[in-house]
Amino acid sequence: MKTRKLLAVFGLCVFTLGLFAGGALAADKVLKIGVVFPLTGPVATAGQRCVAAVETAAEVINNAHPEFNVPLAAQEGILGGTKIQLVVADHQGKPDVGKSEAERLFNQEGVWAMIGCYNSAVTKPASAVAERMKRIFLSGCSSSAALTERGYQYFFRCAPTDKTESHEFVEYIQWLNQNQNAGIKTVGLIYENTEFGKHAADEGKAAAKETGFEVVADVAFNPGATNLNSEVQTLKAKNPDAVFGACLGGDYTLWVRTMKQMNWLPKVALNYCTGYQDPKIAQQLGPDGDFFMGGTGYSPEIGAKYMPDVAAVEKIYTAKVGVPFDSDSIQEAVALLVLAQAIEKAGSLDVEKVAKILRTETFDSPLSLGGKVAFGPGGQNMKATSIITQLHGGKYMPVFPPSYAEQAATVPMTPWGKR
Repeated sequence: MKTRKLLAVFGLCVFTLGLFAGGALAADKVLKIGVVFPLTGPVATAGQRCVAAVETAAEVINNAHPEFNVPLAAQEGILGGTKIQLVVADHQGKPDVGKSEAERLFNQEGVWAMIGCYNSAVTKPASAVAERMKRIFLSGCSSSAALTERGYQYFFRCAPTDKTESHEFVEYIQWLNQNQNAGIKTVGLIYENTEFGKHAADEGKAAAKETGFEVVADVAFNPGATNLNSEVQTLKAKNPDAVFGACLGGDYTLWVRTMKQMNWLPKVALNYCTGYQDPKIAQQLGPDGDFFMGGTGYSPEIGAKYMPDVAAVEKIYTAKVGVPFDSDSIQEAVALLVLAQAIEKAGSLDVEKVAKILRTETFDSPLSLGGKVAFGPGGQNMKATSIITQLHGGKYMPVFPPSYAEQAATVPMTPWGKR
């Protein structure tokens, strides 16, 4: 009798264990990825679009889309059917919130890796959490060069850096002087007083000085400003031939409109990954936004000619937010697509194996202008590519380098009263 009871208990234990194992197996079919962006605050719109881009990439990975010419699109999930589940958090544009949200996502939500954070100032502490925990962190568009100069082993960035764009800017104005008699000799900078803005300005000043341009204006402002009159007045008084701008979201709109109010323009205005790249802002500014320029990794105009495989994926994204990809949001989609490829190549969810694949392999990336992604020391994408565009009638027209140029840039910029 006692033996029968023991067998019954043993059988029950085995049955229960079987149920638990089945549950664990089912749980293993879902991979949680943390997604951290500014969903409220001054750049909430950009953050919301970045989330939508990562959601779009997850839909491509999780569902069979054999009609898409995108890696992993033809299959359902990764590692034989594992689906990606996004856990979204709002850092509000605040570094301390980003850090605490990263800790919460790893420790409480159990995410396997993270993608974020748009603002370089937030990406810095959030990725430090991941590095300390030896977990993978991918940044699509945070552009501060300092992020990939920390010697981190688990941090990877897809977009070009402010250092890269700064050298591109000065190369371009040298070309303008030689080929369009632009007469550009002096440079001014206007930038938000954050990790992103300060590093962009430092890189811009260094690149300008290295190539013989005189820096005559260095103007910082607090993000989310309600008035930029004194800052623009300072620029106007110094009257630089070229201005490098690092102004996000509504700050960019305010800067442009304040220049119009003061009836001043430089010969050339070149912008980092800022409000310039935002198609919504370009739409809102209308003719006032024309003739400004900036580094651009994607626009519908560029995609149509150089990135045809984006179009099918972009339909999913556009249905979510009502506008096409921009240079920032598309990089966040790339981040998840590359991470998924690395997991598939590693054949497991062993963090060390996946991180090694990310550090050593080259990935196909139809959603990247360069077509490939390959991370070098510090996690910087060595294949990151951008071109300089100029807005004409709300369209981002490639103007440099010559191999991509669709037309000559309007230099100097058309005065406000003649538009």
